Amino acid sequence: MDKTLPGPDGRPRCRWCASAPEFPHYHDTEWGFPVADDRRLFEKLCLEGFQSGLSWRTILAKRENFRAAFHGFDIDAVAAFGEGDVERLLLDAGIVRHRGKIEAAINNARRARELIATEGSLAAYVWGHEPAAGEAGPPQTASTSPTSLKLSKDLLKRGWKFVGPTTIFAFMQAMGLVNDHAEGCVIREEAAKAREAFRVPSL
Repeated sequence: MDKTLPGPDGRPRCRWCASAPEFPHYHDTEWGFPVADDRRLFEKLCLEGFQSGLSWRTILAKRENFRAAFHGFDIDAVAAFGEGDVERLLLDAGIVRHRGKIEAAINNARRARELIATEGSLAAYVWGHEPAAGEAGPPQTASTSPTSLKLSKDLLKRGWKFVGPTTIFAFMQAMGLVNDHAEGCVIREEAAKAREAFRVPSL
């Protein structure tokens, strides 16, 4: 099956972005473009964890609610959440009310603080795992990769939760650690150019 479809402007895009009205803008402006900001990276990690077992459309539609509930995914603010915050979030119909995932986000904020203390930044740590070109094979043919397996294993060892290799690979796709836009997708070249101009955070 062809992995692209014509978009509203007639140019080819990844087939998946035509499956929901929320997807085209996200696909064209965010997915696969490199990110160096710790707060945005933490948000993406959290949202990919919340997506586990659900559709990405559900998460994307609720993203602004998640941002409000989790104080804009400020790492220090989320790390300070206590049991009262867990109970508050469990009553928030605007997000995914799953105790394990909520508690994982709080736990991961605390682990992120520890990682930043040792690695300098979350961005430096993540980009230090950038895979070699072509490691994951042709675009959109895999749900894990050697890098996502390695990164997942290291994060789990550090005490992170809901960071399995499939979740981490989705995170890698979303924040530009890999360019998984389909061959022929007009945005693939734009994401590649953004990566060429991107300055990798130093360790």
